[in-house]
Amino acid sequence: MGQNERMLRSSRARWLAWSLPLAVACSQPAPPAPPAPVYPAPVVDLRADNNRNGTIDLDDPSEDRDEDTWNLNHGAIFLANIDDDLVACASRDAAGKLLPDVELPKCNDAANEVIDGDDDLLDLARLRTVPWAEVPAEATGSIVVSKPGFVRVFKKTSAGFVAIDSGAELTAAEIAEGVELAVEGKDVVRDLAVWNGLVDLTFRVSFAGVPGGRPAFTAEDKVRMRVAPVLLQHHLLAAESVLATNIPGTSATRFRDDIDQAMVKAKMAAPLTAMNVPDYDPWTQDFFETGYMSMPSPAGQHVIRVAIRSSNISRRAATSPLRAAGRVVFTTLRGKDVAGLQEFDPRAPRDMDSLNSFGNTETIPPFAHGGKSWPLGRILRGSTPSFYPDKKLAALFEAQGVQQPVLIDTSWLLVGHVDETVSFVAAEAPGARSFLLLANDPRRAKKLLEDARAAGHGDTKVFVGKSWIDHESGDEIPAEKTIAALLDDPDLMAASAAAAAAVDAQIEVLARETGVTTEETIPIPFLHWAVFGGSVAYQPGIVNALVLDGTHLAAPDPHGPAIDGGDPFKKDVEASLGAHGISVSWVEDWDAYHRNLGEVHCGSNVFRAIPTAKWWEK
Repeated sequence: MGQNERMLRSSRARWLAWSLPLAVACSQPAPPAPPAPVYPAPVVDLRADNNRNGTIDLDDPSEDRDEDTWNLNHGAIFLANIDDDLVACASRDAAGKLLPDVELPKCNDAANEVIDGDDDLLDLARLRTVPWAEVPAEATGSIVVSKPGFVRVFKKTSAGFVAIDSGAELTAAEIAEGVELAVEGKDVVRDLAVWNGLVDLTFRVSFAGVPGGRPAFTAEDKVRMRVAPVLLQHHLLAAESVLATNIPGTSATRFRDDIDQAMVKAKMAAPLTAMNVPDYDPWTQDFFETGYMSMPSPAGQHVIRVAIRSSNISRRAATSPLRAAGRVVFTTLRGKDVAGLQEFDPRAPRDMDSLNSFGNTETIPPFAHGGKSWPLGRILRGSTPSFYPDKKLAALFEAQGVQQPVLIDTSWLLVGHVDETVSFVAAEAPGARSFLLLANDPRRAKKLLEDARAAGHGDTKVFVGKSWIDHESGDEIPAEKTIAALLDDPDLMAASAAAAAAVDAQIEVLARETGVTTEETIPIPFLHWAVFGGSVAYQPGIVNALVLDGTHLAAPDPHGPAIDGGDPFKKDVEASLGAHGISVSWVEDWDAYHRNLGEVHCGSNVFRAIPTAKWWEK
């Protein structure tokens, strides 16, 4: 072997010694890469009172279940915060001039961006974000509001609750600790075409990511809420306060005193409140209506009462067109937990304006009919396609979605109000309906008079010592008439017969809509006559009574004939109602109201107890 060959072999050996381990090593599988870090899922969770028990329990799964939808089974609720808890709203400007109608509603607790005291804070619905202690320090959050024009959101800080805009940033520190929020409605639902009362609040957290670390993410959680509807109150709820206009004069004083006595008989603690109103407007029932809004609370429900101004147009003035007496909704009644509300169309037809008085807005008490339950009753109004109340206020009532209105024809009445012909009292043994229907029955009135004449009392007089007023001259006209003269008056009998047929048509609608039966209908006797082309109660309209608690009425004295030591009209009504456990107190209203085309109900108003039935329950 030559030297060159020996050198070649030696080099090959050295190469093999070096390369063989490397080749062996390269042929083996690479060791596994270290596992990528696993990051916990984002804790982005917004909670409201979804189960409606008045609290927010972060450990209760029902607070989270289907929270992004709203129905009768679940969903958070908030109030239109339009009361005035600090009683700070003025009715006059700096110069002492009365604020115009269009300005009065603009002052309320939701008109500013601050909490107006501890009482105001109670009117706000709460929300909370679930704390996320491991939130990345670089993450940011926000609360996005779907309808910022209708709601305001407050965030709790070390300085108290502070208003925030939709989309305002939440810091990582706030997200880690959990954020407490409060929501107020800026207004009620007025028109479903504008707003249906629902609002979505979305809690959103974003993180841009870290190179080599946690990747970027955006996570969110949505809660749907509904503003509480404005609800009207029915006669079966006990009167808590009764109001009447403070009209001077003996007859008006007697009227108020008699109501006071009826309240004592009904065991009411508070006396009647005599209200000072512009123009001494005597029709206290007509220029405002009472209602309430409520949301769940630990005690059951938290309530803001609502006084609604009538949409009566008294003048064609751009900024102050409304009936002056209705200003009391804002100047007298609005305050702590009492909101004022108005809605009207300034172009509404003037010849229908009487229908806008609230004697034409009553509430049928609770009932079930046709497979549907109405635990808070339904609104009752006089309206036809050609003779109707203000359409904007009608749209507001419809938009509340809880007390769907029933409409009957009152166009044949001169004044046109439902309270002239029907009313409601408590059923002694409630079944499908909680109420009995009181309905004007001119036929029964005629029968009572015919029976009296047949018994030899044809010459006995009604309306003894009373007089009518000639509304053109102001002269007093004696009202006394014999029973025979009434029965022999063809115009009076014809007007009463026509009224009887028209009331029959109203009852037919109520029977169809509520199921009320003949046995549940109590006839209330009084005749009608024609005045200025419309029908009006000739005798005091007993059905137009103030129902104090469902079982006690303050009704107008009918001033019927004195026969055998009593008035057959009083006896008839007392017997009919007494059979159902309902008592009557008679109120002198002839001079103050009856001869001016109204009665007891027209001249009074009531704030009633809040029902135990909750609108958000089935």
